[in-house]
Amino acid sequence: MTVITIILACGTMLLLAVLAAYALGWADRVFRVPVDPRMEAVLAALPGANCGGCGYVGCSEYAAAVVAGSVEVSKCTVGGVSCAAALARILGVEVKPAWPYRPVLHCGATYAQRLKRADYRGERTCAAANVISGVQGCAYGCLGFSDCQLACDFDAIHIINGLAVVDYEKCVGCGACERACPRHIISMVPFKAERMLVVACSNKDAGRDVRAVCKVGCIGCRACQRASDLFQMTEHLPTIDYDSYDPDKMPDLNVLVARCPMKRIVAVGKPSEKDLAAVKDQELPGVVMGEFRTTADEAEWRG
Repeated sequence: MTVITIILACGTMLLLAVLAAYALGWADRVFRVPVDPRMEAVLAALPGANCGGCGYVGCSEYAAAVVAGSVEVSKCTVGGVSCAAALARILGVEVKPAWPYRPVLHCGATYAQRLKRADYRGERTCAAANVISGVQGCAYGCLGFSDCQLACDFDAIHIINGLAVVDYEKCVGCGACERACPRHIISMVPFKAERMLVVACSNKDAGRDVRAVCKVGCIGCRACQRASDLFQMTEHLPTIDYDSYDPDKMPDLNVLVARCPMKRIVAVGKPSEKDLAAVKDQELPGVVMGEFRTTADEAEWRG
């Protein structure tokens, strides 16, 4: 009797296994979602950083968009040119010329150069300090509480003397720091040359008001505008339109830099040997590039 029970149990289990296998096979055929064979190759070519710099949630979502042809193959900021070329070979398309975008800070004032700075004792984040009145006199300047530094997965931006400074050797242009800045004074700029001209200030107030809150802020003297039509004034602040920025048609960057009395017009990037020799005995300003417009006025903040 025991042997018969065991045989029946084994037979029942075998039958259930066969039925389950058949059911799974049927479900696989009916509900199978076709996958483009290029998808695996595209995923393998991507760096897998899942940084979001391409505008998609992760590499898988971007890969699906690339294979579908709804986005360019040059959107991966981490992989850069080599990654774009690899994706183009897989998909049989051409790589359209694209400039690498890198983050820039529209402020050049260190802690010592900021006036009317309060003894802030609240939460040590820019997001928290941004909604408190009177943290510092300049309502446009960098708060220096490291939100951008914490957001960077590549250790490419650090707070030095209260000012965010980008390490362009490590930066991949993912844009995480731009999204983290509550004052919106970090933006992504196309690097059209090894050295780019920048307006390193965001304060649009009149000169006398700027002097009251910052030792090095732009005073709107228009010296840069008189030196080159590259600059246009917007609410007392010179701006650069990087869409029309043409490095081949610009005057000597050093000449334009020298025209600014507050040293807010700067040339940053990879310097030439001549540039290095000219400043070998000088302490260079800890500033980075500015965009053709500032976004401080778009933020919701007080103080």
